[in-house]
Amino acid sequence: MSVVASPSEASGKSRNSSNPLVFGARSYDFVEYVPCRNWIGGSFRDAMNGQSMAINNPRHNKAMGQVAMSGAADIEAAVAAAKAAWPAWKAMPIKERSQVLYNVKYIMQRDLEELAWLVSHENGKTFAEAKASVEKGIECVEMGASLANMVAGGQIDVSRGVNCEVTQEALGVVAGIAPFNFPVMVPLWMLPQALLGGNCFILKPSEVVPYGAMKLAQIFKEAGLPDGVFNVVNGGRDVVEAICDHPDIKAVGFVGSTKVAKLVYARGSAAGKKMLCLGGAKNHLVVVPDADVTLTATNVVASAYGCAGQRCMAASVMLAVGQTQHIIDAMVTEAKKIKVGVDIGPVINKDAYDRIVRYIDDAEKAGCKILVDGRGAKVAGQEGYWIGPTVIDGVRPEMPAACDEIFGPVLSIVRVASVDAAIAVENKNPYGNAAAVYTTNGAVARYCIERFEAGMCGVNVGVPVPREPFAFGGWNNSKFGNGDMTGMDGFHFWTRPRKVTSKWTVQSDTTWMG
Repeated sequence: MSVVASPSEASGKSRNSSNPLVFGARSYDFVEYVPCRNWIGGSFRDAMNGQSMAINNPRHNKAMGQVAMSGAADIEAAVAAAKAAWPAWKAMPIKERSQVLYNVKYIMQRDLEELAWLVSHENGKTFAEAKASVEKGIECVEMGASLANMVAGGQIDVSRGVNCEVTQEALGVVAGIAPFNFPVMVPLWMLPQALLGGNCFILKPSEVVPYGAMKLAQIFKEAGLPDGVFNVVNGGRDVVEAICDHPDIKAVGFVGSTKVAKLVYARGSAAGKKMLCLGGAKNHLVVVPDADVTLTATNVVASAYGCAGQRCMAASVMLAVGQTQHIIDAMVTEAKKIKVGVDIGPVINKDAYDRIVRYIDDAEKAGCKILVDGRGAKVAGQEGYWIGPTVIDGVRPEMPAACDEIFGPVLSIVRVASVDAAIAVENKNPYGNAAAVYTTNGAVARYCIERFEAGMCGVNVGVPVPREPFAFGGWNNSKFGNGDMTGMDGFHFWTRPRKVTSKWTVQSDTTWMG
């Protein structure tokens, strides 16, 4: 584990078994991997303080490598590299910048299997889930590349001989802070728009899952991105605070819990930065009696238990309206079909495991009925943090299981008498990420959608993630800042408008502007 590739190897030009950066696993069997170092100015570097931390494979509860735990000095070095690279990158025509993203898309497609297995090993996702998340990341890259054909500024003659135009200009050095649950996809919510806009980018991945960012650095290098335009600094709180405080970092994107999102947003805003921080969620699925039984049962289960419930779009509360026992029964049947270790991976670590089990225990002690119990799940030969699908019935709206973001494979059923009562429960929660309604009645669907306090809504879709070019982002305590993270909103976040008013001739018939 002491071997580290040289920058030439990191470029990906030599993709063979002798290259230690090629992740070779093609099964869930445990493997060790290389140390994960910072990527600054086109080369790998240790943290200046010499510190590192184990990277745990959550499926096996074993360290697969070490990650650098950096500090403010490493951020300073990354900012210096980015500032040095920025003038040339900014001067490059946008059409040429987009060619780098086209190359990134090709390389990611070429290396899709490797990337998916790497995400699976460091995060615990099943291979299918990991592959889907990388494919979504590729879609984000594709959207970013296409922006070159979509961001032409407008201009008109506003008076005789007077013209006004607007262009979107780069901010300079910007940064992104990513969570553990999607090591490749979430950074690609930010990188394509920021880079296409002419910025240089510093990424702080989750120290729990840093390998995805390491691979992205190699991919962008191979794709032709100049050194210093993209940098990766690993670490924890010290790195986040250094990003928020550094005067030369002009904008920060963040994805994580609401508690941390609030702190990051406040600190960065106080330093005068543009900030967009996506927080947590408590997503509600309203199920009415006329809902299609098969569609609803399978879709709710997929929403609640995909990625072991460790995603901000996961369903966590089912609001069962009236006579819906037949749908609940079908949903329970579907949940029991899920095989732990095959259809659902482990949760990320022991802290997460203990927290999730505590919510289930407390709900049971409060009189709720556990219809499907995922506690005590085991997978032979894999000593990870396993919790199977769990369904809790009889949850009251004020209970922690109905209010708190559990972030695990737990679905709480709250029974209500009417659609209005369901909407009231949804609207009372402080989050506003996602909500959905299951019905075969268009009027009921429209009634709910128009009243949900959520930025992303679904009709018979339990994970209403907008596909590109539509942007991702919630409301209320699920988002701090203006605009959304992806799509055209993302491009506007990472840039600033320049307005130019020009006049070249003297007019004989003037207006107040002329």
